[in-house]
Amino acid sequence: MLPSVSVIIPCRNEEKTIHLVLAALYSQSYPRELLQVVIADGFSEDLTRQKVADFKTAHTGLDLLVVDNPQRIIPAGLNAAIHASNGDIIVRMDAHSIPNPDYVALCVDALERNLAQNVGGVWDIQPGKDTWIARSIAAAAGNPLAVGDAHYRFTDKADYVDTVPYGSYKRDLFEQIGLFDETLLANEDYELNTRILQSGGKIWLDPKIRCTYFARANLRALAKQYYGYGYWKVQMLKRYPETLRWRQALPPAFLLGLVVTLLAGFFWKPFLVLFALVLGLYFLILLSVGTHIAIKKRDILMMIGIPLAITTMHFSWGAGFIAGAFGVRKNK
Repeated sequence: MLPSVSVIIPCRNEEKTIHLVLAALYSQSYPRELLQVVIADGFSEDLTRQKVADFKTAHTGLDLLVVDNPQRIIPAGLNAAIHASNGDIIVRMDAHSIPNPDYVALCVDALERNLAQNVGGVWDIQPGKDTWIARSIAAAAGNPLAVGDAHYRFTDKADYVDTVPYGSYKRDLFEQIGLFDETLLANEDYELNTRILQSGGKIWLDPKIRCTYFARANLRALAKQYYGYGYWKVQMLKRYPETLRWRQALPPAFLLGLVVTLLAGFFWKPFLVLFALVLGLYFLILLSVGTHIAIKKRDILMMIGIPLAITTMHFSWGAGFIAGAFGVRKNK
């Protein structure tokens, strides 16, 4: 007998994409009578709630529930949705993602075979808009030079990993290790995964489990996103310093090294030469990657856009990480 499933979705002001994820969940291969969708809305100021209500009216066969998230932060929304849900299995999804038709079925199958305590898949990253910079950001977000060994962004091999996006879990896991940490405004899933691993559990990534993820549409939004990632990573590392990965340490180390070298150059000019050489080599590598992808995708503006996107990701993450390490407070 198949278990019941609750898909939980934290959202706020997602009127442009909320109908896409709901349509994808409605079309899942998993039996609809065993499927529930719980949306935790952070008091959206756009038409998100109306879009959800319209979808519910037009698709009466789907158990769709909306709950309030007064804190307006992702971990609080996830927890509110879990409390309101009734499924034996919890599948996390975001409002700007589109799961493949077999997404839920594959997650349930892996959990029922006890492959791991958390099962997830791979992002197919798409542009947030049809602009050259949005296309460049999407391409950069799936490139190892930009994201290191974050396998869920590009791998084609199933394996045990340290984290997955949009995890799926048996309900009793939360009774054993607790819910999402509401003191973290980002990295809440990574922190949960750390507790899973520390409790002796495993995390399984299967590239057959796929969903479309819409990347940020412009460099300003990308910078804000990655600054937050870096900042809240430090807050998590204060509790779990052993979880630091090389992909997370390189951007702040590189940025700090550049700043120190530049400042030292005002006192001893050879440091200015070193600064110029290192920065020049960095941009040369990025230009080479951008050119290769631009040719492959036949999108010449990516030659410029991909270096800009990767630089934004690296420097914003590094700046957020450094700010967090030095105790700079960050607003929500």
